[in-house]
Amino acid sequence: MYELILKNIARFIELTEEERIFFTSLLKLKKLRKKQFLLQEGEIARHEYFINKGCLRTYTIDEKGQEHIIQFAIEDWWTGDMYSFLTQTPAKLNIDAIEDTELFCIENISMEILYRKVPKFERFFRLLLQNAFIANQSRILESMSLSADERYCKFIERYPSMEQRLPLKHIASYLGITAESLSRIRSQYIKSKKTS
Repeated sequence: MYELILKNIARFIELTEEERIFFTSLLKLKKLRKKQFLLQEGEIARHEYFINKGCLRTYTIDEKGQEHIIQFAIEDWWTGDMYSFLTQTPAKLNIDAIEDTELFCIENISMEILYRKVPKFERFFRLLLQNAFIANQSRILESMSLSADERYCKFIERYPSMEQRLPLKHIASYLGITAESLSRIRSQYIKSKKTS
């Protein structure tokens, strides 16, 4: 049951059997049906989440009702509204399930207990935050400097399995383009792959 999350943690820190048992005792299992919300704008994020199975999207909705997808998260990824979680202020983001999803949740209070009892978890979550910051910064720079075609190619390179799982309208929103533009870019991309 905890195999995937423990493997994820083992990439950064080594736990004793006792530490593994303590950590897993703090986790709660949560299941979401497709389209069900994990977090809605205005709620306070009280958990960080690890995806054991499934796929989620994090997005915001502008004043015109347009969705802007900030992130997708699949198996073996952590997700949540970090700003709301750390500041305990209302979330500006929505997170919902694209597929039926199974997650492990850790509450902010449990996180503090974990840091005190197993200090190496501070290192683990610091490394997670650093990696998330780097990925976020890269994404911002790419959205400012790359063409839509180049952004699509980067997306496919980075997440080859995700395109099959995601509705095209969600990929288009993530890339900041219309579904029609994405359709055109995809067909050109497929043609170029066949000829190369």
